[in-house]
Amino acid sequence: MTILLLGSGGREHAMAYKLLQSSSCSQLFVAPGNAGTSAIAKNISINPNNFETIKAFVIEEKVDMVVVGPEDPLVLGIYDFFKEDALLKSIPVIGPSKIGAQLEGSKEFAKEFLIKHKIPTAAYDSFNSETVDNGCLFLETLQPPYVLKADGLAAGKGVLIIYDLEEAKSELRNMLVHAKFGSASSKVVIEEFLDGIELSCFVLTDGKNYKILPTAKDYKRIGDGDTGLNTGGMGAVSPVPFADSILLNKIETRIVKPTIEGLKKDEIEYKGFVFIGLIVVKGEPMVIEYNVRMGDPETEVVMPRIKTDLVELFQAVANQNLNEIVLEIDERSATTIMVVSGGYPEDYEKGFEITGIENVQDSLVFHAGTKLENGKVVTNGGRVLAVTSFGETFQEAIKKSYQNIDKLYFDKMYFRKDIGFDLL
Repeated sequence: MTILLLGSGGREHAMAYKLLQSSSCSQLFVAPGNAGTSAIAKNISINPNNFETIKAFVIEEKVDMVVVGPEDPLVLGIYDFFKEDALLKSIPVIGPSKIGAQLEGSKEFAKEFLIKHKIPTAAYDSFNSETVDNGCLFLETLQPPYVLKADGLAAGKGVLIIYDLEEAKSELRNMLVHAKFGSASSKVVIEEFLDGIELSCFVLTDGKNYKILPTAKDYKRIGDGDTGLNTGGMGAVSPVPFADSILLNKIETRIVKPTIEGLKKDEIEYKGFVFIGLIVVKGEPMVIEYNVRMGDPETEVVMPRIKTDLVELFQAVANQNLNEIVLEIDERSATTIMVVSGGYPEDYEKGFEITGIENVQDSLVFHAGTKLENGKVVTNGGRVLAVTSFGETFQEAIKKSYQNIDKLYFDKMYFRKDIGFDLL
């Protein structure tokens, strides 16, 4: 079958790598893709948010399935666009409906869903520019640190954790009145701070049935020791060493099952991934956030561990018979370490030639922010490459990734040197 994969990051390269392992995938297009996907699939210069252009391409190339990598097309309603079009409605889209995508598209929607379905999460309230003074008063009722979340999509950077009350009030005004995160912060959710250790749970659902994919833990801060600014993710480990059978059972019974049941009760169409960001507080899992697609860089450790045919899984999602599929997982640990542009997540330069990829051995290199320029692979984003390795332990896998990163070079290259430090 012919498959169109939307997106251009490390997540999409990892998904492309796994889709092409299926004998069912005869042709794979990636829109727009990157230098890594161009080496294994066919890149198409289409914006994933341009639905009319996607429609024309899908019809012309007789595409059989569309897999959506990033959140933007989902929040904009690509699932509904296909479903409501007479020429497209028979083509499955792997991703939730527009209303389902609001689990990520609106922090307020997600919190209301969690409370309604009695899923454990932090106490919260939401505010806009007209109620900013009420927001400041609400902050006074909380203990520091203070958690401020832009309601809309902010590319993983719309969350602030602030220890000083006056600074928190100032940042709330910056977000609501001065549009610090643009339209994404026209509404802000303020949450109580939860102190614990984080992990991510990934679920694939057909709207009725679900499969829980391998757990992962990512590292968001730019600096060693989890210091500095938040990023899209600097590395990840899977499985999560502290996620034992007792914790995993709590996650499934208290969070995963009520989430899928809640979607059914609310009659929300959902055929795709549910990413559940969790924090474990005194042994009890609580939901920090939902995403409606796979995480990045977690995909780069989760996808390589899935042994089951990914196209077969997606067909079962489309046909709502996911319960009939046996999910096989590689028992080894996988780790990925992001190599990023100097200056990221703030200003950084692009266009530096990347060398040494061909020297990497016994690791997978997934491209994130790269492109081909005159036959050379050059940097084209903040997060540039993800180096993924397997090992019998996560320490062994991490060591292998770092050994291979030493073979890579581009100007102003940076990476964290302590991924997994808190798991030892």
